[in-house]
Amino acid sequence: MARLQFSSREKIGQLFMFGFMGTSVAPDLAEFIKEYKPGGIILFSRNLESVEQIVELTNDLQRHSPKSPLFISIDQEGGRVSRLPNGFTIFPACELLGRCNSSELTYAAAATIAKELKVVGINMNMAPVLDVNSNPDNPIIGDRAFGSTPDIVSEMAAVMAAGLQDNRVVACGKHFPGHGDTKADSHKELPVVEAAHERLEAVELPPFRRAVAAGIASIMTAHVLYRELDPQLPATLSHTIITGLLREELRYDGVVLSDDLEMRAIVDHHGMGDASVLALQAGCDTLLICKEREREVAAFEAIEKAVSSGIISTERLDQSVARIQRMKQRFLIPYKPAVLSDAKLVAGCRTHRALLHTMLQFKSRLDKRAIAKAV
Repeated sequence: MARLQFSSREKIGQLFMFGFMGTSVAPDLAEFIKEYKPGGIILFSRNLESVEQIVELTNDLQRHSPKSPLFISIDQEGGRVSRLPNGFTIFPACELLGRCNSSELTYAAAATIAKELKVVGINMNMAPVLDVNSNPDNPIIGDRAFGSTPDIVSEMAAVMAAGLQDNRVVACGKHFPGHGDTKADSHKELPVVEAAHERLEAVELPPFRRAVAAGIASIMTAHVLYRELDPQLPATLSHTIITGLLREELRYDGVVLSDDLEMRAIVDHHGMGDASVLALQAGCDTLLICKEREREVAAFEAIEKAVSSGIISTERLDQSVARIQRMKQRFLIPYKPAVLSDAKLVAGCRTHRALLHTMLQFKSRLDKRAIAKAV
């Protein structure tokens, strides 16, 4: 495939992954995509109703991005972070996979998730969670993590990423450099981690190192302030953490996504435009804004102004666009629309339900052992 030629405005659009309200491509959304040409769209439960509706939605979204196919992403971790509606196979939280400690079962679950996503036109999953559930007071990670030790998280997360990517769904490890030792929810406030650098090296970073070595396609940042690494800025906005630690020390050259810039850990301290510029300067490639159209436009315009004024160089812009296009080439090209008849055969099929039943049997046995041990 010949390398696409983008205008400066189109390059800026490629940096963004936007969310929206509604379950169809309404005229205002169609016009928004045409004008700003985002590189990706993120879907939530509010956007999803059924297998048929999702196929129609994803195909319609892609029709409005004819030059470069969209990343269409979702948070489908399992358990409480599952966006798909009835009709799909919904697995338990990843903690169960960690307790089972079975690479075969984890790979099978990830491959199943990928097949059901891909067949309805969703090509990116914001998983696996690479956080170590090391703090029992953590309000946001908990059973989303594979476990409370870096070894089990490293192993199971690497296997899950492979299961997704072997089935042509982009995996996204999160939340760099680790959200497991926090006491606050970054959706509501800015968490602060006081841990020494040695502790981060021993506990939080090993799953990310393993994921990088295994070729994970993308990594999401954490809206967390790590005082030992950067006393001023949360990881998403920190050049020291994203470029210094992730890019240079861990030698990661895949796509780095910000977590949702609308979360209060960011917007309570920074304007949307400033946060977007800081995130790109820090080393992020894709800026995620999940809901408010006004904030999405403000972020785009801030990046456009920063590029035109030289605050963000064209070389820096091109670097991120090149990473994004490499990932699209790997997973999205050649683009093929979702086919409803295929989706009906795959989503929630008997084989996938049987795997879920096997997992639930594992859970029952593990729970009984835990109860017996406690007694």
